[in-house]
Amino acid sequence: MTVLIIGGSGFLGTELLRQARGRGWEADATFHSRPGARQASAWHQLDVRDPVRVEELLAAVEPRAVINVTSGGADWAVTADGSVHVAMAAAKLGIRLMHVSSDAVFSGIGKTHYDKTCAPDPITPYGAAKAAAETAVRLLCPDAAVVRTSLIIGDGGSDHERIVHELPAGTREGALFTDGIRCPVHVTDLAAALWELSASGAVGTAHLAGPDAVSRYALGVLVARRDGLDPALLPAGRRVDSPLPGALDVRLDSRATQQQLATRLRGVREFLHRR
Repeated sequence: MTVLIIGGSGFLGTELLRQARGRGWEADATFHSRPGARQASAWHQLDVRDPVRVEELLAAVEPRAVINVTSGGADWAVTADGSVHVAMAAAKLGIRLMHVSSDAVFSGIGKTHYDKTCAPDPITPYGAAKAAAETAVRLLCPDAAVVRTSLIIGDGGSDHERIVHELPAGTREGALFTDGIRCPVHVTDLAAALWELSASGAVGTAHLAGPDAVSRYALGVLVARRDGLDPALLPAGRRVDSPLPGALDVRLDSRATQQQLATRLRGVREFLHRR
């Protein structure tokens, strides 16, 4: 039997498939617009907004587990309703579910450090959609794992890294906030930890984020230095001075989950260190 990765053509999904292929594991994957690289055992077109199609696909593939890493951002029909459809189908067919969520479910109001026991209190449409998805997964699939993570960084392929190149080049407008604190994680660490949790049969809530808390501007400086760019060219700003909604300081405490894992979640200062 195989594992089905919902959202396999995305950044995290691609890394999950790469690791599965490297270990000789079978992993099918879904895509919405176009399939990703040829890492999956099979690709399946899927619109998670269609509950009938979601159930039909899970019934046809018969995976031993589903890892849902898809996200439509603030699009409620994809991020919230789509996750509900996946959870409903998994529950009906008796398939184990691992649902990947986000630190966006937290507000950063009144506290900054969040362990896995903390209840969501979102303040953005995206955070609200992610929180609604978490609630549905817990109710529909009590034996599921809900895994929250933070900013996902790679070796140049993430949106956060591309922004660092685009802002100085003038191909993107905006600034990197000095007051927006998060705990970035490397995509290879995150994917390895997800596979480990999946294999262990873990249930409940888990946090998978790096141990270093940095601002988006500080993250940009680290990326720029790694890539040989001049950090002085990065525009800085403060979220409190902008009209953009969002939490300021949200730090996922992943220590409880890390103690259960052989995979080590590196800090951003380590994996972005320029050699």
